[in-house]
Amino acid sequence: MAQTHEIKAQSRNDEGKGASRRLRRAAMVPAVVYGANQPPQSIQIEHNTILLAAKNEWFFSSILDLNVDGKVQKVLVRDWQKHPFKQQMLHMDFLRVNENEAIRVNVPLHFLNQEKSPAGKTSGVVISHNLTEVEVSCLPGNLPEFIELDLVDLKPGDIVHLSQVKLPKGVSLSALSLGADHDIAVVTANAVKEEAEPAAEAAAAPEGEAKPAEKK
Repeated sequence: MAQTHEIKAQSRNDEGKGASRRLRRAAMVPAVVYGANQPPQSIQIEHNTILLAAKNEWFFSSILDLNVDGKVQKVLVRDWQKHPFKQQMLHMDFLRVNENEAIRVNVPLHFLNQEKSPAGKTSGVVISHNLTEVEVSCLPGNLPEFIELDLVDLKPGDIVHLSQVKLPKGVSLSALSLGADHDIAVVTANAVKEEAEPAAEAAAAPEGEAKPAEKK
């Protein structure tokens, strides 16, 4: 069962760009909660709360307990806006979830035991993570914070496809429902061919080059 993460917020009545600017100056983040056949709700969250939470991968891939004025709603982060160069979150969108309806969420992949694998121990083999997250479909209660992929048996030349990823109970990969053509490579272990050493230069002056005439 995934860990519970609570985010505290307050409702707000003032909207618009001017109101949002005032909130940001007061170290608050304007946000909106919508979905689950309920009207959208404008809220505000302390910026430090968002800044600290956003440093964790669970913030963007887990179901959160959004506590607005003491009332808890189950939500997912659906969109966010960051300042182009400042460490500042400008706006957040949260989607309410119905615990009886399946959701689609991008979940991070955690790669285990890569350095212990035959491929990891072989010189000249490059292990590539072609995907670092996958979209899963499941009921909210089954949503994992991450999916582990054990690479302990990975050998040089191996390819790990989506269909080889072990999933928790009640969880499926959205891509695989589209057909075998979408069973793409998640991890590859390819040997790198060394380039042939460039040929040594024959001589300083090319053959047949005329020597300068001697002065008499």
